Amino acid sequence: MPWNEPGGNNNDKDPWGGSSKKGSKGNSSANDVEELTRKLNDKVSSIFGKKSGDGGDNGGGLNKAGALLIGVVLLGVWLFTGFYTVDSAQRGVELRFGAYQQTTLPGLHWHLPYPMETVELVDIDKNRTAKDRTHMLTKDENIIDIGVSVQYKIKNPEDYLFNIYLADYEPQQSLGTLYHVMRSAVREVIGRNTMDGILKENRAGFAPDTLIVMQKILDQYKSGLHVIKVNLTYAEAPKQVKDAFDDANRAREDKDRYQNQAETYSKKVIPAARGKAARILEDATAYTSQVVSKAQGDSSRFTQLAGEYQKAPEVTRERLYLETMEKVLSKNRKIMIDSKSGNNLLYLPLDKLQGSSSNSRSQQSVSPAVASALQQQINKQSKNIRNSSRTNTRESR
Repeated sequence: MPWNEPGGNNNDKDPWGGSSKKGSKGNSSANDVEELTRKLNDKVSSIFGKKSGDGGDNGGGLNKAGALLIGVVLLGVWLFTGFYTVDSAQRGVELRFGAYQQTTLPGLHWHLPYPMETVELVDIDKNRTAKDRTHMLTKDENIIDIGVSVQYKIKNPEDYLFNIYLADYEPQQSLGTLYHVMRSAVREVIGRNTMDGILKENRAGFAPDTLIVMQKILDQYKSGLHVIKVNLTYAEAPKQVKDAFDDANRAREDKDRYQNQAETYSKKVIPAARGKAARILEDATAYTSQVVSKAQGDSSRFTQLAGEYQKAPEVTRERLYLETMEKVLSKNRKIMIDSKSGNNLLYLPLDKLQGSSSNSRSQQSVSPAVASALQQQINKQSKNIRNSSRTNTRESR
């Protein structure tokens, strides 16, 4: 139906009057979006040299502005890939066409993007572990089953990456150089010690010796590795001879026990014997001093007596005689009474008098009369002895 046909709704079909009131707002928004999209397509087409939406022709190829823009964007993206971050426990090793360039510290860094330069991140704070357990021959030609665990770190990233091939390889340790160095060092230390030395005497010194040998070899290789600690995890005789070896160990322990018992007994007896010997020596020394002193005293007394004898022989002889008789008679329990005197004597309980000197419990006091009578008899006897001595002396002269 024509828009101006009589009887029709002219308001709805008028091309210059716009849309109807009912849908005018929605159609306006759709037209704005369509216009914006068309303009954007035309702009992109103009950059790449294509025809615009209105039928115009901007050329058949990519124009210079578009190519420059794309190149700048791609260059920016490529340069951005050169940024990298190094953690505090890592070191960055930059390689330019595969050759070492520099080592970077923790932080944000930039290098020429791939393929010109690459970066290897090496963890230098990580404690790495290598283990081994095998049979080895000792110095005394015995076989020992030994297990070793080694802890190490990377101290020089450049040497670690470039000096030797596969300095260590954690997925399969037997392929790494460190594993072979560890086994070589352990074999050297085991070969310098006996089986008893490894198991008992030098067990504590095995780990330090192995560490020294390993570190020396790794430094010679310039491997960039630092051995922290070596642990002896297992050291026993092989299972085939373990029973015999245990018997030998028990015999050795019995020997040590008996030897310790003997040493304990000797430490107990020897001091007592030494003390007894010292006491005997001291007694002998005291006796020697006593005898020598007595002999010197007797000699001195005899010398003095000889001088007195030369001055008065009779007096000295009589005095010596009396002193000697006094000593002899004072020890004699017998009492001698001269019956020719004719004096009446009272009864003397000689048995009690003699017994009183030997037994302190039966001591009895002697009356003054008895004591006086005894003194008179002793004096008289002494007088007779002196007279007899003088008479004999005169006769001898």
